[in-house]
Amino acid sequence: MWWRKHKDKLLMGGLALVLLIAVYWYGGSAPSMQGWTVEDTPAQMQEVPAVEETTESLPAEVPQEEPAPQADLDSRPGGTEGGMTAQEKEEAAKELAPETNDPEEAGDNAWSSMQGMAIDPNTGKDAYLTSPVPEGRPVPVEPESVTISDQAYTCTLTVRCDTILDNMAWLDPAKTDLVPADGVLFPETTVTFYEGESVFNLLQREMKKAGIHLEFVNTPIYNSAYIEGIGNLYEFDCGELSGWTYRVNGWFPNYGCSRYQLQPGDTVEWLYTCKLGVDVGANII
Repeated sequence: MWWRKHKDKLLMGGLALVLLIAVYWYGGSAPSMQGWTVEDTPAQMQEVPAVEETTESLPAEVPQEEPAPQADLDSRPGGTEGGMTAQEKEEAAKELAPETNDPEEAGDNAWSSMQGMAIDPNTGKDAYLTSPVPEGRPVPVEPESVTISDQAYTCTLTVRCDTILDNMAWLDPAKTDLVPADGVLFPETTVTFYEGESVFNLLQREMKKAGIHLEFVNTPIYNSAYIEGIGNLYEFDCGELSGWTYRVNGWFPNYGCSRYQLQPGDTVEWLYTCKLGVDVGANII
């Protein structure tokens, strides 16, 4: 047979082939001699390490509260414009009123509000820093809202500085001759005023008619004129607490003279104080 006839040649060829492989492998051409093994794989083929799942670094989801549905005020029984009845509006106004534990002060707040004085619940005062007036007293009237008519009425007016006579040591020496012996600059006089006029309007006109010096300054923050001097006697001329104040019907108003609207028969007094009102029967503080 052919295999037996050529057996020797085949064995020799096979041996030669084995020798060639051995030489190739151990001669440095084998893959193991090129710096890698069969266990190695190209970098791009390596399995990416699994990432361990964790929630520690993740912020917890905050549940979002749904906004509360707004009340449909207009749908309530008895609803009016804006969804509030007159009674509800009145109750709301009471809740916003300045809180006080003083019954007398609470009465003043109610009185002033009833007379049309707008009190800010946050400050307890009106827009021009005026506190509620005592019950029974007139609330301030803004000059720009008044129309002065030709209807004439009468009241009385007095201007005095007799407190200086008791404190001459405090008086500026240059002003000594300006103080009348009886302390009266303008004696109590029945004068005419017109409907809508203020205490300031009256003083300004009457001082001009009598030839008596008058100096004032308008103070927007109080929406009123401030009297600096009458008869050349100014604030601070007789001590650090001296100046002019006014009284109407026995009451010292807590707002400026431009905002006090005159009424028929009023008794108006302008008084010079050396002790911040204490010496004329008032505490201006």
